Parts: sequence; C-alpha cells; structure tokens
Amino acid sequence: MTAPAASGNRQPSVRTAFVSGIRLAGWVERFAAAHGGYVLRDNDDGLRLVAGDGAEALLQAPWPADGRPGRGTDALERLASLASQPRRLGLLLVRRGGYGIGVASEGTLLASKAGTRYVQGRTAAGGQSQQRFARRRPQQADALVEAVALQAAAVFAAEPFEYVVPGGDRTLADLVLADAALKAYVRLPRLAYLDVAEPKAAVLRKAAADACSVRVQVTDPAGG
Repeated sequence: MTAPAASGNRQPSVRTAFVSGIRLAGWVERFAAAHGGYVLRDNDDGLRLVAGDGAEALLQAPWPADGRPGRGTDALERLASLASQPRRLGLLLVRRGGYGIGVASEGTLLASKAGTRYVQGRTAAGGQSQQRFARRRPQQADALVEAVALQAAAVFAAEPFEYVVPGGDRTLADLVLADAALKAYVRLPRLAYLDVAEPKAAVLRKAAADACSVRVQVTDPAGG
C-alpha cells in the first residue's frame, strides 16, 4: 500500500496576469476579499500585497516613471495612474514559426504586421538526413532574423515610440534587435520581456494590451 504524499511537500503556485490601470482598483478589491485583506509594502521591485491567508501579489508598472510619475493619494492610485499614461511602445515578438511587430499605446495597436516564417526544428533522423537539417537550420534562422528586422524597420517607421518590448524566443528577439536594419532603435530602453505563443495577429493584439498594463504576479501559499 502506497502512503499518501505529505501535504508539506506541496509547492506554492505562481501565476501572472496583466491588469490595465483603469481596472487595477477593482482587481485589488477582489484580491482583498478573496484572501482576507492585505498589507501593502512598497519595495524596489514593485508594490507587494501580503494577504491575511499567506497569498502575495507583486504589482509592477509597465514602464518606469522617467520623470512622469502617476498621480494619486496613495501608492496604488499612483501605480494605476502611471499605467494609464499614453506612452508608446514598439513590440517585437518572434519565434521560429513567425513574428508579430507593432507600435502600441494605451493597449491598442497603432501600426502592426504579423507573418509566418519557418525554421527547421530538431529531427530524430540520423545519418545524412540529420546532417542536412543541421546545416539548413542556421541558414533558415539567419533568413528569419533578416526578414523580421526589415519588417520591423518598416512598421516602426510608421509611428514614433519610446520603449521596445521584446517577446517570444529571447535569442531570436535579441538577434533581430541587433540587426543593422534596426540600428535607429538600439538605444531605446527595453521593457519587460513578454512570454508569448506563436505571434499571430491575435497574440500581437493581446501583447499590446499586456505591455501597457500592470504586471501582477500572484503567489498562492502551499496547501496545508
């Protein structure tokens, strides 16, 4: 007979959500109601809500104040105000199967382009077939980087923006942003990386909304 697993081995669960500035007050009220209230701590990494049942929520602004702090009577109001500012972001999302590029403000795309490209994945085949795929894959990746960089340069030229938001495959995104076609944007500050699926049009629209929202990381206590 197998003994049941000890409850003490359960790990806390962590989930991430994105909440627009206008909805932040309501989200905090629901968090308090669900977790028995909270204590607010203003830390270097953001605002932390420590709830009565052990749950925690870390709230992080979508961009730095940069001399334009949010207005309000308390830290939560100021964070909501900051996140509601109409700042412009250049989004560059790329994975092996495609890309999504856009300029966003207040959660809405002002200019955008999404497309598909293919980079050969790993293969279980052996011998000459495997070697042929191994030689082809770097060439495909180089072609993807160059093509996405050129598309990004065209989209970015349509609307001015002040921050870059990379997402998808970190390595590919970094390579695209380092391409000569995007040298005009290399000095712009980069905001938090977005972990996205294949960046089709719908994914790009959601990324635009998320990038302009408060990033909320909720940690639920381990089960008793």
